[in-house]
Amino acid sequence: MRILLVGGSKSGKSHLAQELCRKLGGRLYYWATMEPTDSEDLGRIERHVLDRDGWGFTTVECGRHLRDALPRIQQDSTVLFDSVTAYLANEMFGETIDTDAAGRCAAELLQISTCPENFVCVCDELWRDGVRYDETTENYRAGLAHICRALAEAFDVVYEVTAGIPKLWKGELPQ
Repeated sequence: MRILLVGGSKSGKSHLAQELCRKLGGRLYYWATMEPTDSEDLGRIERHVLDRDGWGFTTVECGRHLRDALPRIQQDSTVLFDSVTAYLANEMFGETIDTDAAGRCAAELLQISTCPENFVCVCDELWRDGVRYDETTENYRAGLAHICRALAEAFDVVYEVTAGIPKLWKGELPQ
């Protein structure tokens, strides 16, 4: 089962993803992609760690070159990948700006999402606010939307989460 959760920042996506992972069962992995750059990032990571404390997740930290983390994840498991947003930022923004990163990220995510039994993927929705940003930001937002479209097309279930309320757009969860 492959599930995509899309929504705004702090909308409840990660918490819902954790609940879905527990329902799906098996050995649980939390695949963390954020590479913190400031105290706000560290605070967000701390909140996520506290939120999943006691849920039985094994954390795998890998925000680049995702295939490198696969040997640490059992095939008969459920993986919560959090998040596409950070993963694309890691790949796109380095010493130079890689405007081709989104295509590679989408292909890699589609490939690795089939390795564990269940893959639950979280992505911030940053492309619908109607504001026009600088070219670099627009490239990032377009890349993120590209990845989410590719995942939504291929995945079994797609949710949009707003204010903690999930809206099912595609598929259904097994009972």
